[in-house]
Amino acid sequence: MPELSHGRRMLVLAICCMSLLIVSLDNTVLNVALPSLQRELDASTSGLQWTIDAYTLVLASLLMLAGSTADRIGRRRVFMSGLVVFTLGSLLCSLAPDLNWLVVFRMVQAVGGSMLNPVAMSIITNTFTDPRERARAIGVWGAVVGLSMAAGPLVGGLLVDSVGWRSIFWVNLPVGLAALLLTWRFVPESRAPRARRPDPAGQVLVIALFGSLTYAIIEAPHGSWLSTAPFAAVAVIALLALLRYEPRRPEPLIDLRFFRSAPFSGATVIAVSAFAALGGFLFLSTLYLQNVRGLSAMEAGLWMLPMAVPTFLCAPLSGRLVGSRGPRLPLLVAGGAMTVSGLLFALFEAETSNATLLTGYVLFGVGFGFVNAPITNTAVSGMPLSQAGVASAVASTSRQLGQTLGVAVLGAVLAAGVGASSYADTFVTASRPGWWILAACGAVVLTLGVVTTGPWARATAERAARRLKEERPARRTEVGA
Repeated sequence: MPELSHGRRMLVLAICCMSLLIVSLDNTVLNVALPSLQRELDASTSGLQWTIDAYTLVLASLLMLAGSTADRIGRRRVFMSGLVVFTLGSLLCSLAPDLNWLVVFRMVQAVGGSMLNPVAMSIITNTFTDPRERARAIGVWGAVVGLSMAAGPLVGGLLVDSVGWRSIFWVNLPVGLAALLLTWRFVPESRAPRARRPDPAGQVLVIALFGSLTYAIIEAPHGSWLSTAPFAAVAVIALLALLRYEPRRPEPLIDLRFFRSAPFSGATVIAVSAFAALGGFLFLSTLYLQNVRGLSAMEAGLWMLPMAVPTFLCAPLSGRLVGSRGPRLPLLVAGGAMTVSGLLFALFEAETSNATLLTGYVLFGVGFGFVNAPITNTAVSGMPLSQAGVASAVASTSRQLGQTLGVAVLGAVLAAGVGASSYADTFVTASRPGWWILAACGAVVLTLGVVTTGPWARATAERAARRLKEERPARRTEVGA
């Protein structure tokens, strides 16, 4: 990629952030609309889970493929293709005649979305080559997530109450078209110096792993173990096959050598834990505010602001701290705040008091605001620029997989607890195990924030970087032979 002026780099960052905004906004807006979907489309709890997880599951399955493909054939080309597919998928979602078609069209959306965020992050990584400038850019990227969380509930609540749930997908149309035109005009094409070969077998194994695992979790409360056990078995087999097959390939879909770095491995697990907490938090909160408290979509959106605003405000601060002091402090703040938030709900039933509910929302917003920048920065730092698409795609995959599992697990726990009873009668008691899971996710972030940011962890990252440089020529020789 040619060296760009400061103003042009900022414009590229803004265009990439537009894609992140519509992808992130789509999830937060849809969460507010879940009760409306439940009423109008006669959806069960598992049906609501699938409207979210069909999207995040496809994203998680295809992100690494999109990242490596963009490195191979051109990041700008793949990014523009993603904008077209995502915008078309949004239009189809707004026209869905029933829940099944909505789930299918959400998957179309996700195919486009898989070509946006990891590729945009790769464009940013190759545009901002100075580490401090890159950390600040990633902080802005994280702030956009906070902006989508702040705007999503309000925009979604206003649209659902005034027009209907279908209108929430219309928001993506003008933003997607504007981003497409601006990308065509201002974003230069870039690709890795050496193209990576496709890995179709690895891609199939990833889809089998993520898909079967999610299905087994979501459907477990609604069927017998005989109906879900085969899917759990497929997930285990796919995982074992992936671990055995990928190291044998000269250019694997998932380069397991990256995980020799403790900071990289830690960032991956932290991303899964943090976004599992986010997915579960939004799912439980939305259903509680509207189905138990009886609030309108707009009122529920206003109640979500105490969580969304701190996320928006803390994300750029986290990016600056990562750039100046490293990832440890932001991760400790994130893990501590998210853990305490979960404990408020698990131990003190924060839902039953406005004061504790508000405190729990604020703490979670602070925690999530601090967690995103260190994840992204750690995932791409130390990796060769030629591998930026793959490394950032692993981080993005971890986020989406975490959100998928969060909705699947906490939704399954809620469905098992509620059973045939009404939400209003049993929600607080049925959701308590879910809040314990959320607190455990925060504790994982806190613990790994300590373990994977010290001298030992940095030493493993340095060794992993050296081995990557030493082993890559050898693998190229094998391919040539």
